[in-house]
This record gives sequence, structure tokens and C-alpha cells, in this order.
Amino acid sequence: MATDAPPPEGSSDTSPAQPTAEAFNTVAASAEFAYLRRSFRSFAFPLTIAFVTWYLLYVLLCNYAGGFMSTKVAGNINVALVLGLAQFATTFLIAWLYSRHAATKLDPKAEAIKSRMEADV
Repeated sequence: MATDAPPPEGSSDTSPAQPTAEAFNTVAASAEFAYLRRSFRSFAFPLTIAFVTWYLLYVLLCNYAGGFMSTKVAGNINVALVLGLAQFATTFLIAWLYSRHAATKLDPKAEAIKSRMEADV
């Protein structure tokens, strides 16, 4: 919760200085930032489209292919249950893949850009 009270005596503001709008515009126009955006988009967009397609396929199969989805796989486990659980597995797999991609490709570049911007201020 924000207050209008001043900071306590003896404390100093340790937040980094904020870059100017011109500095942000310069970085946004740089090739390094364009590479960072392209790297994110080339990973996120195809996986998002693939997952949404996979999800809609599951919904359509549940609605229009009841005979197929009710096919028993083992005991009381049917195709619908297996595909439904696969939705969860796919979600966790995509999250893991993204965290690995971000740690190796996105975070180092973003940290370098951030460090340079903070050093220029």
C-alpha cells in the first residue's frame, strides 16, 4: 500500500536511476533488442498456435467423436481421459521448454541490455 509518508531517517533510495525516453527508444530500435524480440516470438508464437490447435482438437473430438473418445484403453480408462491428461502434460512441457529457452537465449541478452541502460544513466 502506498503512503504519503517520507522514508525513514537515514535511509537512502537504492533504486537505480531511470533511463530517459530517448534511451528506451534507442534501445528499442537496436539490432540486439530486435534479436531479443525475434527470439521470443519465434519460440512463443508457434508453440501457442500448436497448443491452442491441440486443445481445440480435443474439444472437437469430445463433442463430435464420442464413439472414438469413449474407446476403452485399459479398464475404465478411455481415450478421452488419456487425451485430457495429455493436455496437462503438454502444458507442463511447454512451461519447462519456455523456461529453458528464456534462461539460455532471452535472459542473458535482456540482462546485457538492462546493464548497459543502467550504466548509461
